[in-house]
Amino acid sequence: MRTKILQVGRRLLQALPSVFGIIVISFVLTRALPGDPAVYFAGAMADKVSIEQVRKSLGLDRGWVEQFGIYVDNLAHGNMGMSLSTGRPVSEELLSRLPASIELTLLGLGLAVLVAVPLGVLAATRPGSWIDHLCRLLVTAGVSLPTFFTGLFLIYVFYFLLGWAPSPLGRLDILYLSPPQVTGFYTIDSLLAGDLETFAASLAQLVLPAATLGLFALAPIARMTRAAMLGALASDYVRTAKANGLSRATVLGTYAFRNAALPVLTTLGMVFSFLLGANVLVEKVFSWPGIGSFAIEALVASDYAAVQGFVLSMALLFVAVNLAIDLVLTLVDPRVGLDD
Repeated sequence: MRTKILQVGRRLLQALPSVFGIIVISFVLTRALPGDPAVYFAGAMADKVSIEQVRKSLGLDRGWVEQFGIYVDNLAHGNMGMSLSTGRPVSEELLSRLPASIELTLLGLGLAVLVAVPLGVLAATRPGSWIDHLCRLLVTAGVSLPTFFTGLFLIYVFYFLLGWAPSPLGRLDILYLSPPQVTGFYTIDSLLAGDLETFAASLAQLVLPAATLGLFALAPIARMTRAAMLGALASDYVRTAKANGLSRATVLGTYAFRNAALPVLTTLGMVFSFLLGANVLVEKVFSWPGIGSFAIEALVASDYAAVQGFVLSMALLFVAVNLAIDLVLTLVDPRVGLDD
């Protein structure tokens, strides 16, 4: 047990250079954004004196090295700065919006897994069949179609034409009140409060944006499942299991899929991290109050602290998810070590 703890600590230490590099890159890139935040917050009618006063109050009159030193010192004390556009601490803004993004991402990833994994397995066991061709078609569509186009298309069909979906305006319709916050997930919090009507309303709001993310995440998961299953089915241990007369279900489930699950789990971790940071367009299309839409608003306003906080939070989440995947892979297959 102590060895495992030391290995986890070593992996965390190995991630520190990457996190520091992301801090440096995000700091430099945000300073290179077009526009002057001092002009933005001073107002269109402000004179040069007022603009300089605002620039000094924001600390933008200092050199980049000094600004970076102050930023790193604030991070060391848990301070991500103040959002200039909302007037609240960036950490509070991110924490208040993160549950909305995670709830949407988890449901989208869950829908993708429910479709992609069985589809990939069937495509691998029946190469060249119509199921295999359907898998390739869905993979191609998921990779080719932009998420904003998929979202707008689903809105047009299911909301505008058919009227089956609620208006794509956030996490809840204006007729409902937000459930008492426990986890930040409206579906879970409404169930904990025993409010089935709010649960149904929040779930209905989730369907279209989650389906949009699910179609986008389906492509890499189905492709990896198919490739991993094809490799497992062509292996010696599967041929030996078939020669020993084991049933098809045992061969597929115990021998083939269990070994193919390792790269699939790795792909799931990468897809989850990518979706959480890349669902910006989906959140904007569906007016979803998550961290993605917050990042877009911060970019438009040249809100340095908010953009840096978003990038840093995504980097830390990516490191945490990859570490969690390493632990799961170790439990699934003892041959996989954390020190590889």
